Amino acid sequence: MTAVDPQRPVFSRAATATSPAMEAGSRGSTADTPGSGSAGSPPPASARAIVAAYVALTKPRIVELLLLTTVPVMFLAEGGVPPLWLVMATVVGGTLAAGSANALNCVLDRDIDERMLRTRRRPLPRHQVSTTAAAVFGVGLGVAATLLLGFAVNWLSAALALVANVFYVLGYTLLLKRRTSQNIVWGGAAGCFPALIGWTAVTGELAWPPVVLFLVVFFWTPPHFWSLAIRYRDDYAAAEVPMLPVVAPAAVVGRQIVVYTWLTVATSLLLWPVADTGWVYPLAAAVLGALFLVEAHRLARRARHTEDPVALKAMRLFHWSNAYLALLFLFVALDPLLTH
Repeated sequence: MTAVDPQRPVFSRAATATSPAMEAGSRGSTADTPGSGSAGSPPPASARAIVAAYVALTKPRIVELLLLTTVPVMFLAEGGVPPLWLVMATVVGGTLAAGSANALNCVLDRDIDERMLRTRRRPLPRHQVSTTAAAVFGVGLGVAATLLLGFAVNWLSAALALVANVFYVLGYTLLLKRRTSQNIVWGGAAGCFPALIGWTAVTGELAWPPVVLFLVVFFWTPPHFWSLAIRYRDDYAAAEVPMLPVVAPAAVVGRQIVVYTWLTVATSLLLWPVADTGWVYPLAAAVLGALFLVEAHRLARRARHTEDPVALKAMRLFHWSNAYLALLFLFVALDPLLTH
């Protein structure tokens, strides 16, 4: 359990007030359907704008990050370059699966997205896509992903992708996100499955190396997301989402970030003996981990002296955490190419 600062209110009711129009939109009223307004409504959106809105529902930047933890593991599992057709099938299937989860998340979180400055320009808050259409789109992507991975890759990979999808939508979005400050710790597990999927796509079975990489992403997620949540703390408070930086003092968040960063780096080094990698990966993991730890400790040190999100400079750690994971998994792929 994390202590809550008694001097700082968890939520502000004034900040969470929404207009009747916003509330009606979040429930899927007629304003939720493009082109259903009065005579003064804007003209129907172009086909290009509609396609762009549906693409935005899938949260492409998150999809890119998930694929970044899938393909390198395929190189590790193969011990070299995996078949191109297999990589393509896994990438397309993984893209559809992640897009499905993100679209359904947008449907379930549309009321939150309307309240937050960071998310209110997403397609549902802007009424570019109806709630029903977005839900059908999300389910359709999930079905397509399962069938593609099942028939073109293998059914174990398809099952893992489906489990990740269901857990993200039901476990994180519906059960955890609005109820506990540990939401991202456990809910973030859904984003760890690509490491398992990449391995099983090549080998057809699970093993310890992808489990280690699963845990790397699991421990990496809290420092990554909490640093973003520090920057947008008021946004989450307005939406009544109890992210740890909303309900706990900055010093507590800083200490938690340091703990999870150490766990991330320590777990990343476990891959060396478990997967019997060459010298490239452990050297890269040690250097990248040291830099990650430096940034985490700097944030924790600033957090002991201020609660100001600007002074905390949390986005420095957020951006570095992205670079850390990308480079770490790049060396997962490069190691078998350079040392075998």
